[in-house]
Amino acid sequence: MRKILLLFFVFTLISISPAFGHKLISHDDSHRDFDSALVIPDHKISWAIYENLGVEETKFYTFDAKKGDSFYASIVIPKLDGLENYSPSLILMNDDVYQGNMPTNNLESSVQKFLYEGDYPGNEFYEPFGQVTYWERQEVNTIIPEDGQYFILVLDEKNQSGKYSLAIGTIEDFSGADFFTILPKAWFDTKIFVNDYSSLAIGILILIGIPVLISLGILRNKIFKK
Repeated sequence: MRKILLLFFVFTLISISPAFGHKLISHDDSHRDFDSALVIPDHKISWAIYENLGVEETKFYTFDAKKGDSFYASIVIPKLDGLENYSPSLILMNDDVYQGNMPTNNLESSVQKFLYEGDYPGNEFYEPFGQVTYWERQEVNTIIPEDGQYFILVLDEKNQSGKYSLAIGTIEDFSGADFFTILPKAWFDTKIFVNDYSSLAIGILILIGIPVLISLGILRNKIFKK
């Protein structure tokens, strides 16, 4: 019962409260090379991308940026059994490297690799909107050196499989309509991401039950007015 009440409270918050954190980017898991890289619409806006990464897989993302732009990215791992030591690498590179136009002696400044260098399983933080605890991994804070297209690559060089959430940007940007579209979908996507199917089922029942209760209330009022 407590879990049902908590989930009902969460759905209420979705409708009436300020936005929570990152705006989720959904995808079809096809971004596995440069040509199919998942487009990040604006790297300054706060986005989140949920991923399942297989052995010897790499996920690709792309965005446009201007010289002098600040750039932020981070990786977090859902607190699930088996992921305690999971820490994929994050690589940031510009389009010149992809196109093969960068002189060899300039590669080091144009391809940056960011690794997690902390202890395992890592610092924890609780994300209240999705009711999920994560382990923190690497954070990236850097300045874009030149105008152009950039790529982010995420891969596990230890050839492990796992789950991660990639966050991009720091500016929260939600409209009123997002409370009834993007945020509810993000909650359901979060539950699928962390395999929390019991909460997912309860959430679906709540969504079905709310309009039913409203309809019964309207019907009851009509009966008593007669």
